[in-house]
Amino acid sequence: MKRALFPGSFDPLTNGHYDIIKRGIKLFDEVIVAIGINSDKNYMFSLEERKRFIEEAFKDESKVKVVTYKGLTIDFCREINAEFILRGLRNPADFEFEKAIAHTNRKLSKIETVFLLTSSKTSFISSSIVRDVLRNDGDYTVLVPESVRVNK
Repeated sequence: MKRALFPGSFDPLTNGHYDIIKRGIKLFDEVIVAIGINSDKNYMFSLEERKRFIEEAFKDESKVKVVTYKGLTIDFCREINAEFILRGLRNPADFEFEKAIAHTNRKLSKIETVFLLTSSKTSFISSSIVRDVLRNDGDYTVLVPESVRVNK
């Protein structure tokens, strides 16, 4: 079974994340969306909310699992027998950042990172932009899946 881990904070899940997951399930037998737990970060949405957003968005997709984890992503990959890390790239800055992480992960573990380019329709969306739109009472609904449309 080809299993890929798609790690992130997903604060919140965006249409860009959604697109990468949907495309990932065409490539892998299972995509595990892994919400990293970082006690040093201040999240807008609780861990439970973020997990619920993803589970609800993919409730009809048996190839998607949602989990939480702490520590190094490669250690978690080993723990769950994931051979691949799935990452989305929006722009050249993402590529440079993700490339360094992928090289480090491969050096430490031999786990391959698979990059998917975000679609042109979602390449401008980031969770931080969504949070900023939310904080300022803007219309964020065009940036996120229906499961994230909350009354904040």
